Amino acid sequence: MDVAGYLEAAQTLAQADALSDVTLMEQLVQREPSALERLYDRYARPVYSVVLRITRQAAAAEEIVQDVFLQLWRNAHRYESSRGHLEPWLFALARNRALDYLRLKSEKQRRLEDPIEVEPQTFAKVDFESTVDLRRRAEKVRGMMEALPAKQRQAIELAFFEGLTHGEIAQSLSEPLGTIKSWIRTGLLRLRKALEGTP
Repeated sequence: MDVAGYLEAAQTLAQADALSDVTLMEQLVQREPSALERLYDRYARPVYSVVLRITRQAAAAEEIVQDVFLQLWRNAHRYESSRGHLEPWLFALARNRALDYLRLKSEKQRRLEDPIEVEPQTFAKVDFESTVDLRRRAEKVRGMMEALPAKQRQAIELAFFEGLTHGEIAQSLSEPLGTIKSWIRTGLLRLRKALEGTP
C-alpha cells in the first residue's frame, strides 16, 4: 500500500471513530454489532465508574456494565436524541441498574449479613487494567458464542438480544420447549464457567 493508501485508510478509521452517538444509535437500531462495540469502547469505562461508586463492588459493577450494554442493544429504539445526549441517558440506566442490584441484595441478604463498613480502598479509581479486563472478557464471550452450535447460539441470542420467551423461541426455531430451555441453560453455564476461569 502506498502513502496515499495509508492516509486514506487512516482517514476512514478516524471518521469511524468520530461517528456521533446519534449515528451509532441509528446503526444500533439496524442491529449493527460494530456500533455497539464503538459505543462500548466509548462509554464502558465511565459507566463502570458510575456503577462502582454506587455498588462499591468491582465484580458486581462489571456485571452491571455488561447488562447496561445488553439493554442498550435490546432497547436502542427507545432512545430519542431530541430529548438529550446519549451519555446522561446511559448513566441514568446504569444508576438505576446499580440501585436495583443494591435493593435486591438487601432483600436477599438482610437476615444473613451483618452491616460491614466499606474500606476506603473499595473506592479505588478505575484503571487501565480494569478496562482491558472488561474488553478481554467481552471478546471471550463473543468467541465462545461463536463456538456454540448454531441453533443453541441462536436460542441464546433470541432470549437475550431479542427478549423472546422460551416458548416464543421454541416456536421460532420449531424445537421442543424442553430442548430450548436445555440449550440456553447449558450454554449460559459454559459461558459462566469460562468467565470464572478468566485470569
